[in-house]
Amino acid sequence: MTIFNLSMECFPVAKVGGLADVVGALPKYLNKLTDVEACVVMPWYNKPYVREHKFETVFEGTIYEADQVLQVTVLKQLESTLGFNLFLIKIPGLLDRDNPYGYWDESQQFLAFQHSVLHWLTSAGIRPDIFHCHDYHTGLVPFMIENCPEFGFLKGVRTIGTIHNGEYQGQMSWEMAEFFPWFPVESAGLLDWDGLINPLASMIKCCHAFNAVSGGYLNELFQNFRGLESLVQHEHQKAFGIINGIDTEVWDPATDPYLPYHYDVENALSGKRDNKVKLCHDYRLNPDLPLFSFIGRFAGEKGADLLPDIVVQSIQETFGGLNIIILGSGAGDIEQQLAGLAEQFSNFAVDLGYKEYLSHEIYAASDFLLMPSRVEPCGLNQMYAMRYGTVPIARYTGGLRDTVEDVSTGGSGLNFGSAEATSAVHAIHRALHLYHQRDRMEQLVTANMQHDFSWERSTQSYLDLYNS
Repeated sequence: MTIFNLSMECFPVAKVGGLADVVGALPKYLNKLTDVEACVVMPWYNKPYVREHKFETVFEGTIYEADQVLQVTVLKQLESTLGFNLFLIKIPGLLDRDNPYGYWDESQQFLAFQHSVLHWLTSAGIRPDIFHCHDYHTGLVPFMIENCPEFGFLKGVRTIGTIHNGEYQGQMSWEMAEFFPWFPVESAGLLDWDGLINPLASMIKCCHAFNAVSGGYLNELFQNFRGLESLVQHEHQKAFGIINGIDTEVWDPATDPYLPYHYDVENALSGKRDNKVKLCHDYRLNPDLPLFSFIGRFAGEKGADLLPDIVVQSIQETFGGLNIIILGSGAGDIEQQLAGLAEQFSNFAVDLGYKEYLSHEIYAASDFLLMPSRVEPCGLNQMYAMRYGTVPIARYTGGLRDTVEDVSTGGSGLNFGSAEATSAVHAIHRALHLYHQRDRMEQLVTANMQHDFSWERSTQSYLDLYNS
């Protein structure tokens, strides 16, 4: 069975969020199974990984979009470093940029990527068994292979769509239709939702099956899907919930190359202490205080707008009895507020931006991880935290509901219900009470490290879906 994963992100090539981690792990674990050959196809980016590895050109061609002639080059990585074949699509001026997102013409950028992939495979006579389309950026592929005559060779190939984050749907005006490969006008309804071209809606309509990245998130989509509730209800027979896993070879405190000090379950407390002392020294924090952290994008769905109030309330209410460190970037006003608070409070530190090595160090050093998410389709941070012996403090929503049960009922973390700073701070007070129960805290750290969030289980669920 040949499976082509189509995505705008893939770790370690280009990463913005959890999508990259999933796409960088799922095909790797699929390829460990018998009779499965999974690969990843993504845009070319001006990234260190691309510059530092060798690629060969496997295809060159031309596509036409509106009045533009686009030169397409497909490159394949020569070294087998990822556990799967990696293909990059390069188009001068469109798919040769520094980052995956944030460009004024990204609708055309995503369209050109999908068009190029299908043009390459059609021209080269490559017909996979499965197209696995990740999020709306690749959501038009199921429509194109069934409705664009140019890709008749691929008609009938099975398509799976994964909804990593339904908050983003890629809506575009119908003026963009001129950039599509030709399709008959009677097929237009498969693209339309509320008078716009909606790639995510089209993916749900046209794919053979789709899944959300947790059962809890799938259930939420039936009730709150930014206008697509009726569609997912209508297509419920092909909807599945599959929780993500984490790559336990990458995320392993016993071998993690990013960590100053390695540790496992046997020496977890001393190992975490050593990492905590190092991190606190680097950021001028007191290593004798409990360390709370947040890692992620400064976006409303992550509850990042609550962070300034959480920092102020928790420090003031505990009279400075804790440390907080935040790693992330995003909304400028949140960045400015947090930077100001770092100058005001000696036991609060913020690092603006995203540094992969630092995220690993923070997971290892922290006692607790804050996740005040309004929307969390799956969440990987809580799994990374537990793998490193850090206790998650998570709002009870989406995938967090599926993976973090409250300690009051024998679970692995602390839950809170409202997306409000006061609710999160109440959970922080509970965490401090837990922290000072040393025996209980030690048991929780070691138990969390032994949770099985590996990809083996999730991979089998995907394989069952492919086979169905």
